[in-house]
Amino acid sequence: MDLTNQNIIHKKVGKVEYIQFKKLLEYQDIITHAYSIGTDKNFRTARVNKEELTKEEYKEAIKDYKELCDVIGCDYKNLVKTNQEHTDCVKIVTKKIKKDEPDFNLMKYNKTDGLITNQPEKVLSTTNADCILLLFFDPVKKVIANSHSGWRGTLQRIGIKTVRKMKEEFNCNPKDIICCICPSIRKCHFEVDSDVKEKFEKEFQDIERISEIIEEKIPNKKWNIDTVLINQILLEREGLEKENIIDSGICSVCNSNLIHSYRVEKEGYGLNTALIELR
Repeated sequence: MDLTNQNIIHKKVGKVEYIQFKKLLEYQDIITHAYSIGTDKNFRTARVNKEELTKEEYKEAIKDYKELCDVIGCDYKNLVKTNQEHTDCVKIVTKKIKKDEPDFNLMKYNKTDGLITNQPEKVLSTTNADCILLLFFDPVKKVIANSHSGWRGTLQRIGIKTVRKMKEEFNCNPKDIICCICPSIRKCHFEVDSDVKEKFEKEFQDIERISEIIEEKIPNKKWNIDTVLINQILLEREGLEKENIIDSGICSVCNSNLIHSYRVEKEGYGLNTALIELR
């Protein structure tokens, strides 16, 4: 099955599958990036409850990262990974901490869901299994960012907080920033109960299209929410050009044979990764 569409290219090199955004490939002399494909791969580096993986599990994860990094032309030892906890915390990466291995499971990146850098050879990494991952690139200031925006992160507007930090720290102009939205759960499958629905109604009551974003599926019981559209609207309001907000258009649930999905896999779910690096 080929996921290639007008915005992305689905590639396979040996046993490694990934997608790349056509827009970002226009700048492949400056950056490299990828979003992993394949449920036989798992990019988990620690358990949700913060227990360490077994040595064998960690070794397998490192192998998956290394193979993906090799095919897109970066060094897996330069990986920097957030310890995601559905926060709105975005941090600046200025240097590598570990010398001969990736910066995984570090206190420095605890409760962190976004990373920004203007430093070359820092491979910013996030993971998901239905949540939205946002890849940012400013080709003028040569700044990249990678943020994890699940439904909780979307409620906290981590996407626009990433853009604001790029502006504050690196003087980026939002009109120059490209944002690519990786595969994630879509409105067709993001079904919620009234408690979550009410949170979205309250937080985004200023969005005129809220009736389009939140759709009642089972009267007074279940609603479907379009978190991708929310992020698109918020980013455009923050100053990004509409044509620079690029959506993969891929639902992780609809394509759970190729992409990890928490809603499909339940306990023991695997993780995809999104990587971006300045050359």
